[in-house]
Amino acid sequence: MEHSYDVVVVGGGAAGLSGALALSRARRSVLVIDAGEPRNAPAGHIHNYLGREGTPPGELLAAGREEVAGYGGEIVTGTVTSAEKVGDGEFRVTLADGGTVKARRLLVTTGLVDVLPDIPGVAERWGRDVLHCPYCHGWEVRDQPIGVVAGSPLAVHQALMWRQWTDSVTLFLNDADEPTAEEYEQLAARGVAIVDGGVAGLEVQGDRLTGVRLHTGQVFPLAAVVVPPLFRARADFLDSLGLATTEMEMAGHVIATAVAADATGATAVPGVWVAGNVADPKAQVIVAAGAGLNAAAALNADLIAEDTRLAVAGALSR
Repeated sequence: MEHSYDVVVVGGGAAGLSGALALSRARRSVLVIDAGEPRNAPAGHIHNYLGREGTPPGELLAAGREEVAGYGGEIVTGTVTSAEKVGDGEFRVTLADGGTVKARRLLVTTGLVDVLPDIPGVAERWGRDVLHCPYCHGWEVRDQPIGVVAGSPLAVHQALMWRQWTDSVTLFLNDADEPTAEEYEQLAARGVAIVDGGVAGLEVQGDRLTGVRLHTGQVFPLAAVVVPPLFRARADFLDSLGLATTEMEMAGHVIATAVAADATGATAVPGVWVAGNVADPKAQVIVAAGAGLNAAAALNADLIAEDTRLAVAGALSR
């Protein structure tokens, strides 16, 4: 039998679980479908989450799942492959195993994928000592030598940002565009070293990053490396609803894709809301959780309005 819910939440990270918790407390029938591939799994701890500072990511998710289940929300492991509108304003959600469920509303919180530069060793050390966000990891590598590998228009911005946490920052141009005269002036004023030439790979001893190696063979000792990923929204399954991602550009370079939505998370497809990194690539965990709550409140208000319309229509027909 095909089960039907008020809301199916696709994605069980901070945004999805936060939304599911609010909706379950609002006495909605809620199903969370989670693929079990959290973006922050490589990271040891969550930071800047008030009251949860330093919590391991898996621990936060386990606590969230328990809270959602405590209010009657259901959580299953699975990957959603498509969604479609069906009769009576419902959606049918199809999973990779062929199973289907129906929902009156969808809350999509599938996050994003970090598409990393093709530099040997980067993917293996991502989220540990290959980084991108100083607010997430800056304190842990403070006062140590950090290298920023250019590859997007954000390179100079990143170098100046990371300078807040250490006075030893090196910008590796990595065959990218030269900084402007004004940017050179800014980098020099802040004491950021600049190295020309392409980065061939990372230097690792045991399980510790020790530096980067250029194609010339020259090695620069470092404690951490900053790279510019492409932030790609996990939203391919929304294509079946005609809801495509939009590109976010800087200086003519695509730096991210996201699902466009209004301030509440409502998308161009009525009945579909988004929250977290799938809509906002820069959102940290606490922001994603807040966005999930925000979207859940708007979604529930929409359901209340529909319930009221149906009740009035039923009363008039009697």
